Amino acid sequence: MKKLLKRIMPDPRTILEHRHMSVFGKRIHDANLWHLNRRSAAGAVAVGFFVAYMPPVAHMLASAALAIALRVNLPLTLAAVWVNNPLTLAPISYSGYAVGSLMMGVRPKGFDLDFWIDPHNWLGVLTPFLIGSLVCAVVFAALGYFGVQALWRWNLRREIARRQQHYQEMRAQAITAAMVSEPVVSTPSPNRQT
Repeated sequence: MKKLLKRIMPDPRTILEHRHMSVFGKRIHDANLWHLNRRSAAGAVAVGFFVAYMPPVAHMLASAALAIALRVNLPLTLAAVWVNNPLTLAPISYSGYAVGSLMMGVRPKGFDLDFWIDPHNWLGVLTPFLIGSLVCAVVFAALGYFGVQALWRWNLRREIARRQQHYQEMRAQAITAAMVSEPVVSTPSPNRQT
């Protein structure tokens, strides 16, 4: 699991040298922000997903600030926030609006481009969008947190079972080799002091 996460995480030097990260000063050098374990990975994915489903304003800075405040893995948080990218921005935003509309008891508008481009309609859409985005953010953050926890534990159990199997095979080979070879009788050395 760690190998997979390390492959998708950005390089720490890239993050530390980024000009916007200087806002955080010495706090960004906390060792807990760079350590990768089950708690920090699950928390990082939850923070990244939470920020990704919020309205698209300064996602990277907001996720970095939350990662520093909650002391979860910073590179993984920054990677997880990219769930919301230029390709997924429209579906995520519309799903937030649709969920908020349904929660407010309003029928969501279809995806008609003329409706969405007209600024006069934006005020009526803003409240359902914000409510739905918050609900989606909480739900997907929880799913991300518990999903990483479950995957980490599943991977750990699989690794322990693999190691136990390996040790049992090694023990069986040692027993077989001991049965085949002639027993060695150990006699005390004549130069032994008494």
